[in-house]
Amino acid sequence: MDPRFLSFSLLGIALCAFLSVMVWSRERRREREAYYRSEALRRAVDTAGARLEVLLDVLREEERIAMRQRREAHKVGGLVMIAVGVGMAVFLRAVGQRDPDPAYIVGIIPVLVGVALLLYAYVLSPEATRTRSDA
Repeated sequence: MDPRFLSFSLLGIALCAFLSVMVWSRERRREREAYYRSEALRRAVDTAGARLEVLLDVLREEERIAMRQRREAHKVGGLVMIAVGVGMAVFLRAVGQRDPDPAYIVGIIPVLVGVALLLYAYVLSPEATRTRSDA
């Protein structure tokens, strides 16, 4: 048996084991956070002095923060995709100098995906449409 095959096999097994433990621990953390959050809300509702308006404000603020984080993720994803597309186009242009077919045009695909993500983040997302209509 080839030692390279054995080393790549062990590397693959180690990677799969690491990824499974990482995903399990992340989901476990999310489950704990959701449990503690629901317990805190339940206790706040059960107390006599708690006002529902304050609890609703807290829930609305958490939703607003989550929406802003999703929008920022779309912005970053769009910029990364545009950078990948431009880099890919430049690379394929340099590699295929002798080829009459323009292979570098393939770089337009990730550029358009990035433009779509940025368009969603700035124009079509619910937060962006809400702030434009309120202004």
